Amino acid sequence: MTNFMKPLLGVSAIALASFAAATPAVAQDSLTVGYFLEWPMPFLAAKADGAYEEALGMEVNWVSFETGTAMSAAMASGDVQISISQGVPPFVVAVSSGQPLQMIDVAVSYSENDNCVVATELEIDKDSAGELAGKKVAVPLGTASHYGFLKQMDHFGVDISTLEIVDMAPTDGAAALAQGSVDFACGYGGGLTRMKEHGNILLTGAEKEELGILVFDVTSAPSDFIVENEELVSTFLSVTAEANATWNDSHPAEMLSKIAMESGMDEEAALASISGFTFPTIEEQISEKWLGGTAASYMKGVADVFVESGAIPSALESYEGTIALGPLEAIE
Repeated sequence: MTNFMKPLLGVSAIALASFAAATPAVAQDSLTVGYFLEWPMPFLAAKADGAYEEALGMEVNWVSFETGTAMSAAMASGDVQISISQGVPPFVVAVSSGQPLQMIDVAVSYSENDNCVVATELEIDKDSAGELAGKKVAVPLGTASHYGFLKQMDHFGVDISTLEIVDMAPTDGAAALAQGSVDFACGYGGGLTRMKEHGNILLTGAEKEELGILVFDVTSAPSDFIVENEELVSTFLSVTAEANATWNDSHPAEMLSKIAMESGMDEEAALASISGFTFPTIEEQISEKWLGGTAASYMKGVADVFVESGAIPSALESYEGTIALGPLEAIE
């Protein structure tokens, strides 16, 4: 238990140290944005078309990451100004530790695209999940997968202190599961797809939602950057919203081709992944269901679970201040 917590706490400490040591240098003529490969989303088509550069009138540099915790560290150091599709748990870890970040939109909701997979040869399913006690598991710590893993283990009554938990990015976890180095693995995106080739999930997305295990990502940015550049941030989000609306309307084949190319996937794999995604409209995002209400209480729940598990030392009293609705509300 103690060993698996150290990497997560270390990430938070590194992020805070970076933030304290450097004032984010935001060039007025360029923007650096973090995103994930093998994570197909409509904004990637806009990226391919240069729509962000055209709308903002500046150069946009795109940097790929493997985890949301790495995004937090990059924003703390000032290397990245906006991160697209950062998981709520890594966002919560960062702000709970004092990093001044705010979520500025709901990037995607995806109950089916984040899960834990048990090696086929173990023949363990939801009815025999108690047999996972004592097993070895790969988990990307401080991510949505980490939170989902903790909630699932709690649901099945598996004491996590009995598990050997290894911090691995989803792609590495998939490789470890395939090699038999771990008994089960948790992850998302292309990593989860490959995990399923060697095992089975314990709960479906719908079953997880019934247990209150929501899975969604946000677009996030440093608080001071948002305040100083609200018009820029609003314009950025409007390009994303337009791409989402186009995809939601008809799933155009030309758009899928660009999304697949930009995410580093073939079209079949990209379609399989994105078909399990939901992209809320601006109206939905600012409603009570999302950023206008539920998101803050959900973050508090995530933080409390992490505190209880020892993953973070403490939670904020409230997470309402970590949400910036202004840029979304300003979009006409």
